[in-house]
Amino acid sequence: MFVIAAGVYLVVNGNERIPIQAAAPKPAPTPIVTAPPVLVAALDGPLPAKSTLTTLLRDAMGDPGIGGKVAGTVIDTETGQTLFDEGSTTALTPASTTKVVTGAAALASIGADVTFATTVVQTAPGKIVLVGGGDPTLAGPKADPRDHYPRAASLQTLASRTAKALKAAGVKSVTLSYDASLFQGPVTAPGWKPTYVPEGSASPVTALAIDEGRLVPRNDAPRSANPPADASRAFGDLLAKYGIKVGKTIKPAKAGQPGRELARVESAPVYALVERMLTESDNDLAEALGRHVAIAEKQPHTYAGQAKAYRAVLTRLGITQGVEVHDGSGLSTANKITPAALAKLVALGASPQHPQLHSLISGMPVAGFTGTLHGRYGEADSKAGAGLVRAKTGTLDGVNTLTGLVHTADGRLLSFAFMANGVTDPGKTVKALDRLATLVSRAA
Repeated sequence: MFVIAAGVYLVVNGNERIPIQAAAPKPAPTPIVTAPPVLVAALDGPLPAKSTLTTLLRDAMGDPGIGGKVAGTVIDTETGQTLFDEGSTTALTPASTTKVVTGAAALASIGADVTFATTVVQTAPGKIVLVGGGDPTLAGPKADPRDHYPRAASLQTLASRTAKALKAAGVKSVTLSYDASLFQGPVTAPGWKPTYVPEGSASPVTALAIDEGRLVPRNDAPRSANPPADASRAFGDLLAKYGIKVGKTIKPAKAGQPGRELARVESAPVYALVERMLTESDNDLAEALGRHVAIAEKQPHTYAGQAKAYRAVLTRLGITQGVEVHDGSGLSTANKITPAALAKLVALGASPQHPQLHSLISGMPVAGFTGTLHGRYGEADSKAGAGLVRAKTGTLDGVNTLTGLVHTADGRLLSFAFMANGVTDPGKTVKALDRLATLVSRAA
């Protein structure tokens, strides 16, 4: 089993463990449990009998409190053997468990250590362009980057560096433009409800934004209708504070080539962004990472290109069916994923053969402690899973899902996925899903 404490480790398949460390001294509102993998020797427990899991789970899945259409599976992460199967090849709406697909695709395609740069380029004497690099976590002037984990790049830092470079060249006034062309196509995904942006579930997906498109940091609503324009105006105001006069008109433009880079700031590396996305179920970060997968796979920088890119990456990982996604966050009601595909992706994240995917595991919320599982696993039939279950949640109207992994009582590491669609009482369904994951931990 594993617990959360300084210096404690999550044992993974035979010779891997992921150290668990505390978040930064001034963490985001919900702490993130995160760290890179370290190789050590460890032992696995015996494989639980299929009959045991069937006995434990089948009746629980039939609980009328779950409601709607329910499917699930449990697999052994070491061998890939299916230990429980109840409609595991049934494709259902996954909600935010889609982020497991996005995380795996990002880690496998973009690379764990890659960062995203926001830059300022001089295109002509007295003319500069703010170039978005697809980092939605870029902190605006009203935000404190230290409130973020991982720590965010700062627009204020970028302005300071730009002003310093301009003054060194003897430039005191500029015409400012912005380039957000890295991301293309529609700024909302197929299957998104028109209320998502106004209500604050997500911002328009653009390559240049501050505070994930929030007009007030930490407040989900209101969201900017034009994140690149708002980010650019904020940047212009900062330049003025640093002694650079900025023209009144700020318009979109292509930075083009050649151009001289004056300054840059970079995001946290992809592995840390994936961890944050999973722990906090961050929709804006998920959409940006999905678009970067399309870029890495040399597909159009659009939602359609992103879908093609996901398929290519998943095929390389050995998952050729059971995943149809139209966005990166899971807000799209058009997404369809099978429990089998989700459980297999989680197992790959725990596998010694795929060390590049380990952040998929270290980013998952811990039952009763972190992220979207912080306030769960307090019921009598699920509290035994607190600190043991590590899983990604999914929630939309009529949809509740849960996928993750847990050690059994004998120390075997299993991955699972339980999905419910057509839910009419989400409170009861969430409790039922938590109970199912807890029951997996009791298998022997």
